Amino acid sequence: MLIHTVLLEPASDTAQAAFDEAMAILEQVASNLPGMIAFHHGPNRDFEKKSQAYPYGFTCMFEDQAALEAYAADPEHQRAGGMLVANCRNGADGIFVSDLEV
Repeated sequence: MLIHTVLLEPASDTAQAAFDEAMAILEQVASNLPGMIAFHHGPNRDFEKKSQAYPYGFTCMFEDQAALEAYAADPEHQRAGGMLVANCRNGADGIFVSDLEV
């Protein structure tokens, strides 16, 4: 199983509504994509004060790498990703991604 974690560093003028729209699209992808087990999003509380630059994020759980690759290729995922890139500081550089195998 893979846990795909994405943390977002918004551009200074980005409103939460911009992320909300992308999250709604990703929720729809999660409900339709085989092998995508879960999708969760919300504010990063950063209790340890180690990721203050990323106040919002989401996680996805996938059965395997093939499901993650199908998600990456999904046109609606790509549309939501484009919206996130457009609203993060320095575009894609304002997005942290990790894939943990558990």
